[in-house]
Parts: sequence; C-alpha cells; structure tokens
Amino acid sequence: MNTPIPEGLRRWPDVESPELQAYDGADLLLLDTAAGYGLGTSEGTTTVVNDHYGALALGSVAAGARGVRVHQDALSGEQAIEANAERTGVGSPGQGESSLTLMPLGAGLFAGARLVILQLPRSLAALEEIAAWAAAHADPDVALLAGGRTKHMSRAMNDVLERHFSHVSAGLGARKSRVLTARAPRQDGDRPVPRFPLASAHDVGLAQPLELRAFGATFGGAKLDPGTRFLLPHLAEARDAEEAVDLGCGNGTIAAYLALTRPGQRVLACDQSAAAVASTHATAEANDVAHQILAVRDDALSGLADGSRELVVLNPPFHVGNAIHAGIALKLIAAAGRVLAPGGELWCVWNTPLGYRQHLARLVGPTRQVARNPKFTVTVSNRS
Repeated sequence: MNTPIPEGLRRWPDVESPELQAYDGADLLLLDTAAGYGLGTSEGTTTVVNDHYGALALGSVAAGARGVRVHQDALSGEQAIEANAERTGVGSPGQGESSLTLMPLGAGLFAGARLVILQLPRSLAALEEIAAWAAAHADPDVALLAGGRTKHMSRAMNDVLERHFSHVSAGLGARKSRVLTARAPRQDGDRPVPRFPLASAHDVGLAQPLELRAFGATFGGAKLDPGTRFLLPHLAEARDAEEAVDLGCGNGTIAAYLALTRPGQRVLACDQSAAAVASTHATAEANDVAHQILAVRDDALSGLADGSRELVVLNPPFHVGNAIHAGIALKLIAAAGRVLAPGGELWCVWNTPLGYRQHLARLVGPTRQVARNPKFTVTVSNRS
C-alpha cells in the first residue's frame, strides 16, 4: 500500500539534524501491517503508543481511523505530534472525530482497543508495562502490532509479549525493520501482574540506603547510574541555594540525594518523560523527602525564567533515541546556562570521551574539572 504518512513531518521541538529523521522504516512497516488489521475501518478503537513525532498517529488518521488515542512518554514528542498535526492539517485539535487524543499510559488508553500500534521501546520494562495494560484492558480480539528496527530488536521482546498474549508472531523483515504481532490477551490468572514502580536500594555513603523507584519507560530503570554515583559525593562542594534544580531527573537519584544531604533545601526535579516524573515522585516518597521535592514534566527548563536559579545539577543523556548524538546534551546545557543567575553553578557529570568541557564553557561560563576517572568527568561551570 501507499503508506499515508503526511508530508512535511518535523522533529521540532526535539533535536533536528540532517542525520535525524522524523520517521523510519519501522513506522512505514507498522502502517503497512496495520492496514491488514482494519486500520481506518472503525471508530475509537485504535491506540498508538511510543509514536515519536506523529508518523503513526497522523498516518492512522490519514488512513481513515477516527478517535485515535495516543500515548507518548516524552513531552517533546507530544509537542511534535501536536505541531505536525497543526502543520499538516491532519488530526489537529478542533477536527472532531478526526482529531487525536493524547492520553497517559493506563487503562483508559487501551479500553476496548481493537488495534494497538506500538513503536518498540528500548527498555524491556517499558514494553512489559505497556503489554500489561493492553492485555488487561483492550478488546479480547485486539491485535497489538509492535515494530522496530531489526538491529535493535531481540528475542527478549517476544518473551515479554508472550507473557501477556497467547499468540505472538514475527513478520517478515522489510525496510530493515520487523513487526511482532500479539493476539489473544491471556486471562487474569494466566499472565503476570507487573509490579511498578520497580524498586532498588543503594549504599551511597548516607545513614540509610538510597531507595530508588522507576516506572517502565524511565531511562536506566531503578538502577543507580554509574556516572551519577561518581558525581554524588562531590555535590557537597556545590554552592548553597534555596532551591536546586535536578535537570533530567530520571528516577530521582540526584533530587533525593540533595534533599537527604541538605534538609533545608528544596529541589525542583525536571524531566520531559512522564515516567521519569512519576518515578521521581515515588523515589521522593520512598526516602521521606517528598516535602522537599517538586517533580515536573518540562522540556529543557522551558517553565523557568532566565537568570532565576543558583544551582543546577545535570547528568546529560548522550543518545537521541537509539542514535548516539550530542544534540540533547547541548540543548540541556544551554538551558541550564539560560536559567542560571550570575554566579550560579552548573554541576555536570559526563562520559569523559565526549569532551563536553568546551561546550560547557561556551554555553554557561568558566568551567573547571572537579573529578575524573577513566569513564566519567565531573565539572562545575559558573555563570558569567
């Protein structure tokens, strides 16, 4: 079929670069496959999950689907879908039954769905959480189509789906991609009930272990990131501030550590991932510091005024999806530089081979090395 992805899709407000595209072969193959499962033939029964920039959701609407429900964990992804809908005139707000409905991950997203179209997440925990919700709340005749680039897929993904669906099959590869089809949700007593948030405890030199919590799509899960572990003890040298900012809070490790080691300090924890924000809430509660931490969903500190903060802490990602790319790290470093007041500090840990020091100096201000090992470097940058 001619895949109905509208022309002119962009990644904005996510990182845009010539080598980064708004959709890939997996999106095309998913829509081709969905056409064989009644895409566009019924109303209010199509659910799209993990659609990075709108190719799947807008392609479904262009194929005739109505009342499409969409979940995207990343705020920038939600904003890109809305912007692309407005730009292309497909699925935009105000179009009634032709419009898209953005929804959180949960029972309502999948209620009565007969077709679920899913770009496979990188995390098996994220896939487990999605599969569990879909099996529990979708129509018994649902077809869940989970697609991805073949090089990023593994047999473990089939295993996750098979825990929740009785029939899982792999389609033929095309466009360097493949689609897994899951049918026949298992009955309540025949499938596991995943326990989210995931939980772990870690010795970080405090009086009690640091308790971490994570929902499925949280980067790194409930693990203590090794770069963050290297950073934590050095935060004792950071300046006093009435409110610190944990930029890209993930599972809330840095926010909780700051709150535990600085009982009088408030922490604003920001992340564009809905799962990360929920995880940080759970981590704060598990460590009895919820009264000190406010976790919000935000893209690159867009909700903070210029020059309004004195201390920002950042462990930047070095991936854009599955691609190694500095774009998001530089975006976050620039955001920290924007919101820091004169004399404010950005404490940052980064993979040593990436050489971020020149970017920190350019985007924030004078930067000095605090600590370094073969894998990670800790720096502090002062807003000039």
